[in-house]
Formats: sequence, structure tokens, C-alpha cells
Amino acid sequence: MFGLFNINKPQGKTSRDVVDRVQRLVRPAKAGHAGTLDPLATGVLVVCVGPATRLIEYVQQLPKRYLGTFLLGRSSPTEDIEGEITLHHEDPRPTVADVQGCLSQFLGTVMQRPPAYSALKIKGERAYNLARQGKEVELQPRPIEVFSIELVKYDYPEMTLDIRCGAGTYVRSLGRDIAQAVGTSAVMSALERTEIGPFHVTEATAMERLHPDSIAAELLLPQQALVQLPELQLAPDNWEELRHGRPIETSETATLATVGEKGEVAAVDASGTLVAILRKEGTQWWPARVFGR
Repeated sequence: MFGLFNINKPQGKTSRDVVDRVQRLVRPAKAGHAGTLDPLATGVLVVCVGPATRLIEYVQQLPKRYLGTFLLGRSSPTEDIEGEITLHHEDPRPTVADVQGCLSQFLGTVMQRPPAYSALKIKGERAYNLARQGKEVELQPRPIEVFSIELVKYDYPEMTLDIRCGAGTYVRSLGRDIAQAVGTSAVMSALERTEIGPFHVTEATAMERLHPDSIAAELLLPQQALVQLPELQLAPDNWEELRHGRPIETSETATLATVGEKGEVAAVDASGTLVAILRKEGTQWWPARVFGR
């Protein structure tokens, strides 16, 4: 197997639970997910199988979209309803205009302090492990990219936001910061990842549909992980060179002057099968990833 699954993760299941389900169905091929969802969250979880596990980092770089629901006037150590909740009765009740008026300050490149209960590492230890041990966890703010925020629903204390953002964004922390900007606190009560790049929740496969008779039909082409890269069809002699780790230089590749941040293209054979990712170095194209046959 060589491809991807767009799976709609149900609430209460871990991302590892979903991968384990796929792994049992695709053995001996390997499986791995491209971006953890907490058990509280639902929605798009892309699972890569076989040689496509080498595409996980490309999926992780794709823009994401979330529907996040928050309860204002309360806080918790985990920044969601999974932790012990403290009510803040003295906090003001923001109006719709208050919330909408502050959203623009969170657009673009902004600094975000990740939550203490996160998988980020501090001196080799997961932050959530340190937090569960009662240790002080203070993660440094880091830049994130937020493309859009829309207030979908507001009925105090509940606030629902439609968020488009880049990799590394913690939605619960974004809700925390938006609440602080209007003078209150917030915990996340629900989260749905509705998109990762071209993968949409409306097209995602439910976990219960994954069984031996249907698994192959749910498999997506691996190049769907590479929608950010131009596609180049290779001639047979080009492919032979790449298989042996040698660079190629053809009239087709010479016309591709600049291709993305890393100067990469997705190379396919005559049948449209992804065979390599090429990286431009000078006038030559070198294999960055080769998916052998």
C-alpha cells in the first residue's frame, strides 16, 4: 500500500487509536498520522501508509481549518474542559462587538504561548508529563500564522470560531488569548478540524467504515499530500537515473525556475504514480525522496 487515508476521528479516541486501527488493516505496511488531535477533538486526521509515511512532514506543512467552541468566564490548567475548571464570576461579559473587534489583532504572524499540557518538549521531557507531575511549566511564546478568524456563533458563555491557520497553532491557546483580549478567560469545549489542505471533513472516512473489504477503496493517491508542489512527468530514462541516486537535467525541468520554498517538484511516471520528490540545485534536479518500485 502506498497512499493516504482521510479519516474523521471521533471524539474520545486518540490519534494513536486511529493509526492502530489502520495499521491492523494494512500490515505489513507501516502507518503514521500527520498531526495529532486530542481525544476531545474530532475531524480530519490524515494517515499515511507504506512509503507515504515519508510524506508526513509535507501534510503537516499544509494550512489547517478548525471549528473551535469555547466557554468564557472560566479557566483550566489544560485550557479545555478536560482539566479542573475554575469559574470567574467577576469577569465581564463581552458583547458580540467586543469579540469581533479584537479578532483582527490575532491575524497574520502572531506570538503564541503554547499550553502547559502539550506534547512540546522541555529538556527532552514532554510538557504534559511535567505538568501532570505538578511541576512548573512555562513555554516560551513562538510565532504562528493565522490566516482568518470568523465568529460563527456567540451566546454567552459559548463562543464558536472558524479558524484558518498554519502549522503549530494551538487553537485552545488562541481562544485563551482572544478571551484575555476582551477581559475574561476561556476553556475550549469542542474542536473539529474541518480541513488540512485539500483534505476536508465532508469527504473523510468514518472509522467504522475501515474494514478489510473496504480499506483499499478508501486509499487516496500519495501526491495529494503534495498539492503545494508542481507536478512533473518523468521520461523512463529520467526515472532510471533517479533510482540510482543520480541527478537529472531535462528541457522540462529546466523551465521550472522557482518551485516553492525548497525548490521541489513532485515527479510522476507515465501512469501518474508518484515516484520521487526532486529538489533543484543549480541546473540539476536531485532526488530528495525516491519511492522505489
